[in-house]
Parts: sequence; structure tokens; C-alpha cells
Amino acid sequence: MFQGASSLSLDVKGRLSVPTRHRDALSATASSQLTITKHPHGCLMIFPRNEWEKFRDRIAALPMQAQWWKRIFLGNAMDVEIDGSGRVLVAPELRAAAGISKDAILLGMGAYFELWDAQVYAEQEAQAMKGDMPDVFKDFSF
Repeated sequence: MFQGASSLSLDVKGRLSVPTRHRDALSATASSQLTITKHPHGCLMIFPRNEWEKFRDRIAALPMQAQWWKRIFLGNAMDVEIDGSGRVLVAPELRAAAGISKDAILLGMGAYFELWDAQVYAEQEAQAMKGDMPDVFKDFSF
């Protein structure tokens, strides 16, 4: 289970350094193989390959009325590997789709990661914090 936030900077080639705390787990559980695709909220999802395969199978099984979402998730998926320096190349098409140019936030979301443009994430998080909590939190104790 991946959790926590990491501030990262992509290099001029669009590579990001995978935080060391996640790199070892990804090496052991996914042989350093990842899949990156679009997320409907405007960020990117980064899956260890084994988790991607589970997600991909669930998406592929959706009915025809979800065809556009199948295209968004599956049609934009790119397989990558963590290189010997612990970096992952994020394709230009995916970086453009998420508006990521340099500064980014990597969020551990359990079985996968989200990669956000740092400024976009900060703005959306601030907006969410100003609003009411969803009803599912009404009986949740902190």
C-alpha cells in the first residue's frame, strides 16, 4: 500500500525520480515495471504493473456505454520501467494531458500513485478544504 506525498521535479527529458521509499517496494513487487495513464480528475495514475493488470481487466470488462472511458484509460496507458538511476520517463502526451511541466506532486493512493502538477494540486486541494466534506464522512470519527 502506497501512501504519502512527495514533491518532485521532472528533468528536461520528462523523467521523475521515484522516491526511495517506494522504489524498493516497486522493485520487489512489480520488477520496476509501471504503467501510467490519465485520471479523470486531470492528473496521471501510475500503477505497479501487477496492479495495472487488475485495473485494466476491470476496465476492459465494462459495457459498450463506457467505451469512451475505456479509450481514456486503456488507450492512453503507457508501460514504463524504473531505470538504473531510479527514474521513470513520463511521455510528453501524458505530461501535457495533466499539465505537468516541471514541479509535481506524487501521492500514494494505496495500490497506485497519482501524479499532479504541483500548482494544480495545491489549488484543487485548497478548494476541496474550503468545501463541505462528503456525506460518507458524516459518521466518520477523526
